[in-house]
Amino acid sequence: MTVDYNTLAKTIAALTEGETDQVALMATIACEVHHSDDRFDWTGFYRVTEPGLLKIGPYQGGHGCLVIPFDRGVCGVAARTGEVQLVPDVDAFPGHIACASSTRSELVLPVRNASGDVIAVFDIDSDQPDAFTDQDASSIGAILSDVFKK
Repeated sequence: MTVDYNTLAKTIAALTEGETDQVALMATIACEVHHSDDRFDWTGFYRVTEPGLLKIGPYQGGHGCLVIPFDRGVCGVAARTGEVQLVPDVDAFPGHIACASSTRSELVLPVRNASGDVIAVFDIDSDQPDAFTDQDASSIGAILSDVFKK
């Protein structure tokens, strides 16, 4: 199954229309993205809850790490730098945090509010190596931008 990003974007836009609660928005996005593609083994948000610290937010899949400092792991790098992290092999990523031993590749996108502040990261893990493409990153990034920069 491959993601039809146009349909996914329209579905998420329709479901989140008028909603302002960040947790409700995150829960809806995590669910829709997770079920859109078999490559997506764990899909969810880590929220910035205090300076330099991420805490688990809404997600789909097995358990996740509860707390991730900005100075650790792929999610920490995305939060700290504000840049998308597309990691084809998590074992080759220095400081990778193995929340699930089955994870082989990862895509993490910073989530910004209307002011441009990083408020969370959106983390997608796959049990397949090299599962993510630049197309995944740009399409999901556009969806996140549309929802959270309103």
